[in-house]
Amino acid sequence: MKDLRYPIGKFQHDREVTPAKRTQWIGEIARLPDRLRQALQRAPDHDAPYRPEGWTVRQLVHHLADSHLNAYIRFRLALTEEKPDIKSYEQDRWAELPDARRGPLEPSLEILSGLHRRWVQLLESMSEEDFARRLVYPELGEVTLDFLLQVYAWHSRHHVAHVAATAG
Repeated sequence: MKDLRYPIGKFQHDREVTPAKRTQWIGEIARLPDRLRQALQRAPDHDAPYRPEGWTVRQLVHHLADSHLNAYIRFRLALTEEKPDIKSYEQDRWAELPDARRGPLEPSLEILSGLHRRWVQLLESMSEEDFARRLVYPELGEVTLDFLLQVYAWHSRHHVAHVAATAG
């Protein structure tokens, strides 16, 4: 039986980064807003959980906006500071806040559209040295921006697959 928590599989860190792979990951981030809107059009109930005991489709959309806002800020911090310490946030508790439980999807979709245009512009301007810059997570320790790029490309595909799974 397929693990509904990971419809595309768990994140796998690719340690052999190439410019072509980096371009692919940036493309996945660029495509998220459109892919998410397409999946939502096929999702019958935005208040249905994507799996038993899971978040609703609505919470997933708001989570993507929250998570990717944090990601964009983390990239900017790493590009402007030396090994900044990154603050974690309680994503499960954020998903339970009233705006995430009941708020309309459109504001988060608009955030994602604008944010991803800015983020992709930043990513496409980055040098090899920029992608090697580091930041420090409480849970993960020191990681590079190349690592984070992979995480958020996977994260984009991961949650679109969750929404698509609710369409049947």
